[in-house]
Amino acid sequence: MSPDFLRPLRPVAAGIACIFASSFALADSSHGIAMYGDPALPPDFVSLPYANPDAPKGGKVVFGNTGGFNSLNPFLQKGTSPWQLRFWTHESLMGRSWDEPFTLYGLLAESVETAPDRSWVEFTLREETRFSDGSPVTVDDVIWSYETLGTEGHLRYRGLWGKIDSIEQTGPHSVRITFNEPDRELALIAGLRPILQKSQWDGKDFADGQLQDVPVGSGPYVVDGYEAGRYVNLRRNPDYWGADIPFRRGTMNLDEMRIEFYGDATVLFEAFKAGELSAVREFNADKWDNQYGFPAIQRGDVIKTEIPHGKPSGMTGFVMNTRKAPFDDWRVREALTLAFNFEFINDTITGSAQPRITSYFSGSDLAMQPGPATGRVEELLQPFADDLLPGTLEGYGPPTGDGSARNRTNIRKATKLLAEAGWTIQDGVLRNQNGEAFKMTVLLQQGDTDMATAVEIYARALERLGIQVLTEQVDNAQYTGRTAELDFDITPFRRAMSLSPGNEQRLYWGSENADAPGTRNLMGVASPAVDGMIDAMLASESREDFVAATRALDRVLTAGRYVIPIWSFDIGRIAHVSTLKFPDTLPIYGDGPQYMPEVWWYEE
Repeated sequence: MSPDFLRPLRPVAAGIACIFASSFALADSSHGIAMYGDPALPPDFVSLPYANPDAPKGGKVVFGNTGGFNSLNPFLQKGTSPWQLRFWTHESLMGRSWDEPFTLYGLLAESVETAPDRSWVEFTLREETRFSDGSPVTVDDVIWSYETLGTEGHLRYRGLWGKIDSIEQTGPHSVRITFNEPDRELALIAGLRPILQKSQWDGKDFADGQLQDVPVGSGPYVVDGYEAGRYVNLRRNPDYWGADIPFRRGTMNLDEMRIEFYGDATVLFEAFKAGELSAVREFNADKWDNQYGFPAIQRGDVIKTEIPHGKPSGMTGFVMNTRKAPFDDWRVREALTLAFNFEFINDTITGSAQPRITSYFSGSDLAMQPGPATGRVEELLQPFADDLLPGTLEGYGPPTGDGSARNRTNIRKATKLLAEAGWTIQDGVLRNQNGEAFKMTVLLQQGDTDMATAVEIYARALERLGIQVLTEQVDNAQYTGRTAELDFDITPFRRAMSLSPGNEQRLYWGSENADAPGTRNLMGVASPAVDGMIDAMLASESREDFVAATRALDRVLTAGRYVIPIWSFDIGRIAHVSTLKFPDTLPIYGDGPQYMPEVWWYEE
């Protein structure tokens, strides 16, 4: 598998090296659009490079989710819907290739055109596009979708609307969007907005949609049946309009996909072992090595597949809510990180098989470099020097322990930092100058056994510091509501990163929505330096400036001590029934919602 994975990496790596050297100008009309330079695939490409255009259609698969759902509309801020729906039932004007840093190809739109400075973008719809009920996808649907999602939809869709100066029909099948600020990425972000059917919501309040109000989409699958909180069944639309367009060829091959819901991950895994599910993703390397020897695997009915990737590590760990004291003090956050005995916890949970994340972009060329900031990175950071936390300019990395259960050296360092922050042991309890005890709650989802084990070990260390720890395990719906309302002290956290970071960074840690309910900026960071580095990334006109700005952002975030980093997911691990097949060539981004089951197929 490795040679097949590395083969697509070579041209992509070469493309990354020269993307910023290309001219900003694009052809008047194109089949695709890249963040910088030209799309890698020609106008007459047959299929995506990691799809099998000859893959057979057919078969039924069953996947498992934990928790439940009370909505089938993934575009609303309200409610909890199965995360898969927005990938399977709805489409955007353009579709993303996961074998390039950030390139889109025509999906609902047959072509795209931009101004040389990308101050506007124009999409031309394919005449054959249809919603699942057979009605055509119109420019009116497009304009309505952008406005409705931008004003009433989930927060992930609202940021773009504020950057649109105008959106207007320019022809029978074309729509032009003009932006109100310079940002080269906006043309691509616009191409990825889901398109909904306007007429379905005539006389209805979109934001108050009920469970039965399943939004009509143009995607390959439709919801075929459901029982609240128990299952959702989807079938491939036999009249799907886009089955033969290049972007879709060899994808969405399964006839029926069912999502079953389980109380927790342990019950889900037992269901998989019993043959009730077709595939599971495993994120624990030790469990992968030691608990996947059950009879179905021994017989060859279930196969273990590893999917490598070339993307950054992203950040996984325990995020601290800096809106609350004492987590607003970096010394407290550093002390809590020191007390987290990573080496011992990692050995206990993963058998030390998964390395620690060292920064938000670790494992890639975009990651902060060891030691002091130099060159362009230092230049970008210097205007904010007075406000930067210790280690940002000098160099910072997560603390390391000695691997022992007691972790004495780091506990002593943590005690000293807490004292500097005004917290001292009084009668065995850590208290501040007002005599208030240091109490904190760790919010967990039910069934998250790895995180529960980590917290159990962590709590013992915190108790030695005099910190009182309460663990709350709640179901998925409660967890979603609590985190949306920012009602937590510390909670598990995951943010994936791409090879072309951009406007999503504002959602993750920009100050504008730091305190808004439902924000993705869970730590609540509101830093001029963070905002400045994101601005520098988006304004970059050369590869050198882009990499420098990203590395500078990585420094500010990592030295901010907002998240206690844990282990990385350096490869994808999928256990699946032997009748599920996938192409030999793998995308640079590896596994993800757009890979399995999108390019897989069923074959006896």
